[in-house]
Amino acid sequence: MYMYIPTNPNKTPPFHVHFVGIGGIGTSALAWWFLAQKWRISGSNLESNTITNLLKKNGVSVKIGHSARNLPPHTHLVIYSTAVPSSNPEIRQAVRMKLPIFSYPQAIGCLTRNYNTIAVAGSHGKSTTTALTALTLIAGKKDPTVIIGTLLKEFGEKNFRNGKSRLLVLEADEWRGAFLHYSPQSVIVTNIDREHLDYYRSLSDIKATFLQFLQQTREGGNLVLNSDDPHLASLAPRISDIAAQRHLQVHWYTRSSRAAEKVRRVIHIPGAHNTSNALAAFTAATKIFRIPSSRALRALATYRGAWRRMELRGVAKLAGTKWALRIIDDYAHHPTEIRATIAALREQAPRTPLICVFQPHQAARLKLLYREFITAFSGADGLIILPPYRVAGRDRHSRSKDSAEQSQKLARDISARTPPRPVLYLDNPSQIQNAIRRICNTFADDPVWKRAKRATVVMMGAGDIVQFTPLLFQS
Repeated sequence: MYMYIPTNPNKTPPFHVHFVGIGGIGTSALAWWFLAQKWRISGSNLESNTITNLLKKNGVSVKIGHSARNLPPHTHLVIYSTAVPSSNPEIRQAVRMKLPIFSYPQAIGCLTRNYNTIAVAGSHGKSTTTALTALTLIAGKKDPTVIIGTLLKEFGEKNFRNGKSRLLVLEADEWRGAFLHYSPQSVIVTNIDREHLDYYRSLSDIKATFLQFLQQTREGGNLVLNSDDPHLASLAPRISDIAAQRHLQVHWYTRSSRAAEKVRRVIHIPGAHNTSNALAAFTAATKIFRIPSSRALRALATYRGAWRRMELRGVAKLAGTKWALRIIDDYAHHPTEIRATIAALREQAPRTPLICVFQPHQAARLKLLYREFITAFSGADGLIILPPYRVAGRDRHSRSKDSAEQSQKLARDISARTPPRPVLYLDNPSQIQNAIRRICNTFADDPVWKRAKRATVVMMGAGDIVQFTPLLFQS
């Protein structure tokens, strides 16, 4: 499906696009792109959030809740989030109005055909790698447009940057085969894992979909691939065949290389996974775009992280505890990501006690990866588990009660493991201070905790757990 998008419309008034599900991290970035092209924007979302509030501040009309009345009569185009069902009243109204209707991946696919696109894919690390790739290209004076799945300080706390060149750096999501709509010139793949199993049947199915995506790379393009990832490396023979058929240059990178040592010395984000993410960006910058390595390394050194990616929110002091609490927000919601974040926090502060507050994201993910979740928190000293965040459009077949019981069971099963450590289930997140206080008091006589002046609390998950973080700073 192809959509022609005028970038500098001469019509008066300008063209108008309406987004259904505008508060999503992807659809909102695309809304910023249309704003940069001087389109009028309206949208709706089930609930208000950080993103909808930011869009409103920039003049976007955002309605909370979905209704046919939300669709302005002068709309020229409707774009909807993949989480929005076809029964949505605004989609139905657009059909009645005979408007062009595109899903977010379809619309992004059209953009990739208008740009020289570098797509960043992978089960984990996409946002960080996209950010680092964008920063190295900006430093190399390539002036890219960027669509990313997080908010960046470097982009004015937005998930979009409007560049003047024909280069687009795009975070490419694999859920429901979204990236199969894209036509990139270059592709970065960070890793492949058992993720989105509510859609994919198996790891083999996921691998096959990634191969199909690589086959869509334009002839003469480039692939930047992580040889340290066993699932991706296992596809090397198939990838070689694709590269030969489409005349692609393949650049494998590894943390055991000299380049990795250079990257490791300059980056300020901890963890082996972040070294790998930075190395992917460095490889793309130096191998594809011929940016001098010294310039690329300086760009990597400026990066201090993104919204909800090991983001330091501040230091809190809870009454009744002796420790200052270093509060961090993190987006980890898959067992692989949880282990990586905990390992990185341990690397950053090895003698600091660590408490995880985890909100499972999507009932199906918790159920399908349950055994992996049981072992994912082994590096934490204490753990608080909240009820799962129910994902719009993806948790229609699960009941809230059943999901909460699954979280309770997870807490019991982790608690039963050795070595013993405090694990709590907290049904009401508003009581988060009391729960953390209970865990701290459990360690009051522990010699390691006695020597520590502060502890780390990481608020972990991809749902709305970030809304509970401010409670930790209330006196």
